[in-house]
Amino acid sequence: MTQQHVPARETLAPEHPHREYALEVRDVWAAYPGQEPAVEAVDLKVPVGEIVGLIGPNGAGKSTLFKTILGLMQPLRGEVLAFGRPVAQGRSDIAYMPQVEEVDWSFPVSVTDVVLIGRYRRMWPFRRWTKADRAAAQEALERVALGDLGDQQVGRLSGGQRRRVLMARAIARGARLLLLDEPFAGLDAGVQHDLIALLDELAKDGHSILLATHDLSCVANACDEAYCLNRRTIASGPPAQVLTEEVLSETFQHHLVSVVTNGATIRVTRNASAEGAPGRSRNG
Repeated sequence: MTQQHVPARETLAPEHPHREYALEVRDVWAAYPGQEPAVEAVDLKVPVGEIVGLIGPNGAGKSTLFKTILGLMQPLRGEVLAFGRPVAQGRSDIAYMPQVEEVDWSFPVSVTDVVLIGRYRRMWPFRRWTKADRAAAQEALERVALGDLGDQQVGRLSGGQRRRVLMARAIARGARLLLLDEPFAGLDAGVQHDLIALLDELAKDGHSILLATHDLSCVANACDEAYCLNRRTIASGPPAQVLTEEVLSETFQHHLVSVVTNGATIRVTRNASAEGAPGRSRNG
């Protein structure tokens, strides 16, 4: 798969401190009932105010890890902390943005209605939206440059606008940690650039972001840290150090990976019939 180049995010200073963590996943093992563990001994940290890109092939355990972070699955072993507290206590500080394919866009609701859902902290019967809820929803829409589309039927929006609506819903929640599932999928380079600029702005405001994506060039050029997962931790750290041929070969077994970073293209091929030996090429 070939990844498009996108403009780089402003890099952090080398001395950027990691004194606080929005998310800490400590030695987490998780499995579905009656199955082998989908993730094993995973250690992951998201520093406050940073963007961390979670990458790995299909079946690597990214969805399982997200469900465990959100408290939808209980780990077999290990723990998850949100801002230093068990995730069950810090759930209100986390907002989740699903893949666009997981949303029924044909449902007859307005853009504002979708964003207001983010204001739910508890599902109270017959709850009415307050002025504060509506103000937060409108502010979130303004933040993602959709302030004039609040009355629009959400199904009429473009793919990029739909992602902005989901982002606005997460922002309206008031959460400090954002979990984004495949936010760049299917977007052209221009829309990707706009979304990255928004994420950068949120990070500068103190939000912390963990995004799962197959778009390696976005991780290389837009994230502060990269985390490679294939059931277990393969590597983590600054993208320039992590997105190497060796690490990508180990992460994406039996896959072709192409990623553009710092003007160079790294391609990694692993041939399933060659006793697992990777073939590699680098094009400047």
